[in-house]
Amino acid sequence: MKTLIKNKNDQESIKTTANTLKNGGIVIIPTDTVYGFSGIVDLKNAASNFETDAKIRTIKGRAETKPLIQLIAKPEDIHLYTDDALPAELLSKWPGALTIIVHIKKDSPLAATAIPESGTVAFRCPGDEWLRKIITECGAPIFSTSVNRSGQPVLDTADAISSEFKNEVDLIINDGDKKGALPSTLVMLENGKVKVLRQGSVEV
Repeated sequence: MKTLIKNKNDQESIKTTANTLKNGGIVIIPTDTVYGFSGIVDLKNAASNFETDAKIRTIKGRAETKPLIQLIAKPEDIHLYTDDALPAELLSKWPGALTIIVHIKKDSPLAATAIPESGTVAFRCPGDEWLRKIITECGAPIFSTSVNRSGQPVLDTADAISSEFKNEVDLIINDGDKKGALPSTLVMLENGKVKVLRQGSVEV
C-alpha cells in the first residue's frame, strides 16, 4: 500500500481526509489530544459496511481488544445514540478532550458492527474544529484510537508515525509532533453519578 501524506494546513486536507474515510480507508490524523487511527463508523443505512474497526485492530496488532472511541461532530449528536441522562455540566465540556461512555439505544443508527458486546460506546466531540468538519463531511461518527502497536508506547512524533505505518494506512495527515500531549479524560455514569476512569486534560 502506498500511503498519501498531507499537511493539516493544506487547503484540501479536510476534503482529502473525509473522502478517504467515506471510501472505507484508514487514516492517521491529529486530534485535540494525540494522533489517532480513524475509520468511518458503520451505520445501519450505509450502502456498505466497511468494518474499519477490524482494519484498525489488525494494524495495531492481535492483542488489541479495547473498544474504539467514536468521534462525533456536535455535542447534541450524542442523543442520536443514547437515551442516557447526561448531566448538562458534563456536556458543557464539549467540544473538548472528554470521552463519555454511554449505553446505546435500540433505535440507534449505528450498525451492529459498531456496537461492542457490552452495549456501550465511548463518544467524544473533539475540540479541534478541523476534525469536527471532517466528521460532518463523513455524515457518520469516526473511530479513533492512539497510534501505536498494541502494548507499545503511543507515537508522538510525525517522523516515527510515518516510519512505522506509512505502508499500512491510506492517508497520514501531518501536524507536527505531539510530545507531552495528554489523552482525553474518560468518564462513565454510575448510579447517576459521573465516575472518572482516566484523568486527562479536561477536569471533571
